[in-house]
Amino acid sequence: MKPSFHHKLVNSPLEDPCLFVRILREKRAIQFDLGDISRLSAAEMNRITDVFVTHAHIDHFIGFDLLLRALLRRETPLNVYGPPGIIACVAGKLKGYTWDLIAGYPTVINVFAFSGRRVSHAIFRAKKRFRREAGETRKSDGLLLKDPLFLVRAVRLDHSTACLAFSMEEECHINIHRDALIKRGLPIGPWLTLFKRLLREAPGDTSRELLINGKRYTLGQLADIAGITRGQKVVYATDIAMTAGNISALTRLARGADDFFCEAYFLEKDRDRALERFHLTAKACGSIARNAGVKRLSVVHISPKYSDSPETVIKEAMREFGG
Repeated sequence: MKPSFHHKLVNSPLEDPCLFVRILREKRAIQFDLGDISRLSAAEMNRITDVFVTHAHIDHFIGFDLLLRALLRRETPLNVYGPPGIIACVAGKLKGYTWDLIAGYPTVINVFAFSGRRVSHAIFRAKKRFRREAGETRKSDGLLLKDPLFLVRAVRLDHSTACLAFSMEEECHINIHRDALIKRGLPIGPWLTLFKRLLREAPGDTSRELLINGKRYTLGQLADIAGITRGQKVVYATDIAMTAGNISALTRLARGADDFFCEAYFLEKDRDRALERFHLTAKACGSIARNAGVKRLSVVHISPKYSDSPETVIKEAMREFGG
C-alpha cells in the first residue's frame, strides 16, 4: 500500500512537538500542534489547510503567528481545531496586532473548539479586521473533520488543563493497479483522483459514470483497475496526565494505528515528577502503544532534563512497546 499520509516531525523529540502531514497528490497538508514551526518552508506552510492544537501552552501554540504571517493574502481558509478556550486564544493573538491595511485581503480563519460533547465555531475575516464572528455550535462525539479523503477525531484528556489527542484516518485506501491501466489502454492522469473520490463517496454504486479521453465508463466497468483496502491511521497525543481515564481513552483512540506519535516526557524512575507535571512516562507511552496494537511508535516531547541522553527515554518506551 502506498501511503496517502506522508508525515514528518518538524522538530527533534527534545523540542516543541509538531507533526506535519502531507496528503499524497493533494496540494494540502495537516498540522498537529503549532509550537516552533520555523523549520517548515514557506511552501510547506502554504499547504496547511487544517491545524489541530492539543492545548494552548506556549510550546504548542507559539507558531500560530508565524503561520498566520505566511498565509496572509491566501484565499483558502485556515481551519484551527482545539480544546475549550482555543477561540479566545486565537482572538487574543489577533488582537495583538494592528490590522488597518488588510481590508482587501481574502484571509479567513475558522476556529473550532471541542468541549468533549460539542464543537463551537468562530470566524475571523481579514476584511473585517479579524473581529470575531459567531458560527454554529454542533454536537460531536469526537468527529471534528469529515473530509472526502479522511476523518479526524479527537478525545478530550487532562493535562491540568483540557487537552486533546487526535486520530487522522482514511475510511478506506484505494490502490490503482498500473498493469490493469496499461492493459486496458487507460491513461494516467487527473481523472484518477476523481475516480477515487467517487469510489469513496459511494462504494456500492457501480453505475456512476466517468469521462476518460472522451469516452464514458461506469465505475463497474473500471472495477478491475482498483483495489480497496483498510485505510491508513495516524494518531498524535502529547501532554497527558497519567490517569486511568486518560490512558483508557487514549488507548481506544490509538487502537490499530499505523503510526502513533506519543509523548514520553519523563523516565519511569521519575514517575513522581511525571504525576506532578501531568505528563506520561516513557514506560506509560510504550504500554499504551502496545495495548492499542499500533504498528509503529514514535516518541515525541522528551523533557530537557534528559538532553544529554534522550535515547535512554526512547529505549524505555520501545522496550515496553515491544515493537
